[in-house]
Amino acid sequence: MTRHQKRLSAPNAWPVERKTQTFTVKAGAGPHGEAGVPLLILLRDVLGYVDSKKEARYALNEGAVLVNGDAVSDEQRPVGMFDILAFTEREEYYRVFPEEGGRLALTPIDADAADSRLGKIVRKQDVSGGATQLTLHDGANVRLEEGADEYSTKDSLVVDNETKEIVAHFPYEEGALVTAVDGSHSGEIGEIDEITVTAGSGDNTVIVETDDGAFETIEDYVVVIDENFVADEDEDGGDDE
Repeated sequence: MTRHQKRLSAPNAWPVERKTQTFTVKAGAGPHGEAGVPLLILLRDVLGYVDSKKEARYALNEGAVLVNGDAVSDEQRPVGMFDILAFTEREEYYRVFPEEGGRLALTPIDADAADSRLGKIVRKQDVSGGATQLTLHDGANVRLEEGADEYSTKDSLVVDNETKEIVAHFPYEEGALVTAVDGSHSGEIGEIDEITVTAGSGDNTVIVETDDGAFETIEDYVVVIDENFVADEDEDGGDDE
């Protein structure tokens, strides 16, 4: 199996130039599936902190690069939507956030915001022992011994990176603040004005009100977020690439 990925066929979410070279690094096994961006691409192509895979490996072996609070040593480790990237020696912190066109970008955040990450519930199921397991969009699981009734698929959670406990819950409902993470409105933020449930196998849709008007998109394309996401964008002047 090849260790390289052709740039032209890389997922649309990857922030890479398509025509400058033929190949780029291939994502390793891990969270986010095919949408996960290899950490090397963020270090080299987005932030410019390293010039090569060799330099990336050296930097990662120092243990100063954290993803969701954990030190990472694999430059192919997939990084995806809402992950927290921390450079402890530089005291720099970023949240991975979708921008226009669906590409993932890095939004600077402060150290306190880097202590936890957002996750969208994509599956809820009963497991052994009478507990309930919530599976998030990145494949992470949260086990609940009680209180599971208040959580539903499409809701969002804020999970502490150290304890892995839920520290906030944002229901998916009309009036919720959301961002589009796919489709032609990717990166736009607004409040859900209306949820339309489609009979049969068709996709449910939502109408989202933004400061510049409204748009309609597929329900699966939106994620409920915290109002602090909007504050981050306002304070930092947008995404940093």
